[in-house]
Amino acid sequence: MKNALALSCAVLLSVTVYSTPALAYLDPGTGSIILQLLLGGLAGALVILKLYWFRLKALFSRKPADDRRSKDPESS
Repeated sequence: MKNALALSCAVLLSVTVYSTPALAYLDPGTGSIILQLLLGGLAGALVILKLYWFRLKALFSRKPADDRRSKDPESS
């Protein structure tokens, strides 16, 4: 077990110390794509929330909606 840990540390150290620079960059369009992804995900989550709002509301309510309608004297 100690040998495996020592070997893992040696490999990790050699990879980080002896790595070459990537010479990569993020162009200006990358930020736009990330922002679009986040806003699209938020919009999708809001649509899902709107579609399932009554189910979520019934899940957290104390009484089911059917019981309230059947006990209401004015609903008959």
